[in-house]
Amino acid sequence: MRTTAAVVNAQGEDFTLTEVELDAPQADEVLVRMVATGICHTDITLRTFLPAEMFPNVFGHEGAGVVEQVGDGVTDIKPGDHVLLSFRACRSCGPCVAGHVGYCDSHLMLNYMGMRMDGSHTLTRDGAPVFGSFFGQSSLAAHAITSADNCIVVDPSLDLTHAAPYGCGFQTGAGTVFNTLQVGADDSLAVFGAGAVGLAAIAAAATTGARIVAVDLQPSRLAIAEKYGAATVDATGLDGATVVERVKELTGGGASYAIDTTAVPDVVRDAQRALAPRGTLVALGLGAEEYPLDAIDLLQNGKVVRGSIEGDSDPHLMVPTLLALNAAGRFPVDELIRTYPADQIHTAVADLLAGTVVKPVLLW
Repeated sequence: MRTTAAVVNAQGEDFTLTEVELDAPQADEVLVRMVATGICHTDITLRTFLPAEMFPNVFGHEGAGVVEQVGDGVTDIKPGDHVLLSFRACRSCGPCVAGHVGYCDSHLMLNYMGMRMDGSHTLTRDGAPVFGSFFGQSSLAAHAITSADNCIVVDPSLDLTHAAPYGCGFQTGAGTVFNTLQVGADDSLAVFGAGAVGLAAIAAAATTGARIVAVDLQPSRLAIAEKYGAATVDATGLDGATVVERVKELTGGGASYAIDTTAVPDVVRDAQRALAPRGTLVALGLGAEEYPLDAIDLLQNGKVVRGSIEGDSDPHLMVPTLLALNAAGRFPVDELIRTYPADQIHTAVADLLAGTVVKPVLLW
């Protein structure tokens, strides 16, 4: 079938809405008509991060829509179901069986390589393959072929325009708090970068009773963090040493835990230095290939610096948990979202990069 997708035609280029041909679903696949798709910094970063030979490409990994067709082997999803889309996992390898689905042995192939496991493409244009299957979905499109394993069926009454970001951004931030760090009431958490992932982490941490500090350059984002109960540090004009001092002051000597969402190397190092002895920093930002750490601080204070894929979440467990918290008023992230018609994708991206919007969501 023909559909419209936001194609990146070559490395480093902008998104271009154009018609493509979408393959029919295979036995374990699902055809979804997109209602809404969140735009994540990863969609933007990978336009230049992936090698030139992996273009043209269709990104998008926060899709929400309605099932139109299912493959012969799909038994637990049916046409008409409303679904949120998240990342793929094989769910049969050692890490998956152990519950660590983000670290699936086939994670790179299933989510980043632009094709199915059998080497076929879900998307073509004028008979030529287009890389897709991004996070198993490539949902910056009016329709997407995805797999049954990364579909989360939700109540039809749920507003899909506000639910789309749960598949990645909100799940990553909140999951890092709940799963990776297991923040408790006696802990303190410093979040460097109050974008969608950072603010989701702060909103999640607010449910634990922990002391929270948010560090950012945007007063509007810091204002949201304050509404979630965080103390804030406006880093505008401050050097790293001063930021570290302020965080330590606000956390009583150093944060138990820190999260970096900026991927700015100097900020990551500041986040490490702002930890209390034996504290843990989780680096979530994608961009820089290397982070310079303070080795003396690391070794003398027993600190840990690590990463986390999707907040160590299983989407089938985490997404419903977060939706329930939101419905109960305990995870109030709806205000982070601004919607745009799909044909305004360039405006949405520009607003995200300028920091005037936290989470843009395209409406198809």
